[in-house]
Amino acid sequence: MKVDILSLFPDYFRGPFDVSILKRARDKGLLEITTTDIRDFATGKHAKVDDRPYGGGPGMVLMPEPISAAIQSVKTDKSRVIYLSPQGEKLTAAKCQKLAQLEHLILLCGHYEGIDERIIAEEVDEEISIGDYVLPSGCAAALVVVEAMARFIPGVLGHEESAAQDSFQEGIFEGPHYTRPEEFKGMRVPEVLRNGNHAEIAKWRRESALAKTKRVRPELIYKETEHEKN
Repeated sequence: MKVDILSLFPDYFRGPFDVSILKRARDKGLLEITTTDIRDFATGKHAKVDDRPYGGGPGMVLMPEPISAAIQSVKTDKSRVIYLSPQGEKLTAAKCQKLAQLEHLILLCGHYEGIDERIIAEEVDEEISIGDYVLPSGCAAALVVVEAMARFIPGVLGHEESAAQDSFQEGIFEGPHYTRPEEFKGMRVPEVLRNGNHAEIAKWRRESALAKTKRVRPELIYKETEHEKN
């Protein structure tokens, strides 16, 4: 899979993709990540990429010409263009799983007050948000999308079952984990995890996951119940 990230600050991405799981994925040829500087496509004497918004208001808006040229420089007939925006559809595990099936992903980072709406209408296939808050730019959101999506690319994780068992894959949180030592500061690993009964272990993990989900994110329990009814 290839990912092109378009931003005013490509240096932002130096480092995060060169460590851990993403580095191994790139080394194995499972994932190719390229960054493009939108400023390289600015024209005119001052090479401007932003301007004041029509109708007034604070801040600056990214101009359509350089963004369009940047997109076209990497776009193919297999590309999907995603604009990272707080106004987009919220990122979920299910969405990441679908993105991982694509051949080419173009992630457009917003900056300042945002981008000219005509780019969204003409060039963007979908908008994605990583949460109900606003960041100074879409760079961090692009990192989140790549990290979350890459887990579903076959061969990226050491254990192929890991992604399938993570939180949200079944609509709720994942169950708690324990490892050695058996006792830590007076707290022991639950007996059920040490008895070797896989049916009881699965039941305990499911119940523990439901209990925490109900306590922290009760709306997920409601969604899971409605899904089971349908």
